Amino acid sequence: MSEGEVFHEKQRLELCAIHALNNVLQERVFTKETADDICKRLAPQCVVNPHRSVLGTGNYDVNVIMAALQSRELAAVWWDKRRTVQSLCMPKVQGFILNVPSRVSLGIVSLPLRRRHWLAVRQVNGQYYNLDSKLKSPVCIGGEAELRSFLSEQLSQDVAEMLLVVRREVEEDGSWLSADKK
Repeated sequence: MSEGEVFHEKQRLELCAIHALNNVLQERVFTKETADDICKRLAPQCVVNPHRSVLGTGNYDVNVIMAALQSRELAAVWWDKRRTVQSLCMPKVQGFILNVPSRVSLGIVSLPLRRRHWLAVRQVNGQYYNLDSKLKSPVCIGGEAELRSFLSEQLSQDVAEMLLVVRREVEEDGSWLSADKK
């Protein structure tokens, strides 16, 4: 599969969480409306919902991502950065959603602000792709060794975090972690 055939949503508003979900699933499953519905279910009594931007432009938190994945019989496992990515059992992981610092810009002007940004990484036909919605197109990372290097580099940023996207039974039995690393 070429990069042109890899599903890749591009950034719109503050909807990076939705784009990361759809990119990791490789299909358009979630919309702003479905994410807003999840927010309402997570905080039904709140006038100002704590799981999204007060401006209604997105900026969804990890709870929305986790609930969205659960609705697809998937789970998000929060990666403990004290572990090495060498301990991952890659065949059990369907994809990765990372939360990384991102520069804020207005048009061509980059502001001295840092925001949080969700991005997806997934294997498609034997190659791993960076499916960051801020990219013009998917970027091929390569095989498993290159993926481990990419993830290590991303996680070396103090504030970067990673979720493993796995099937529920994989979460329950912990098989996303190599047997010799448990």
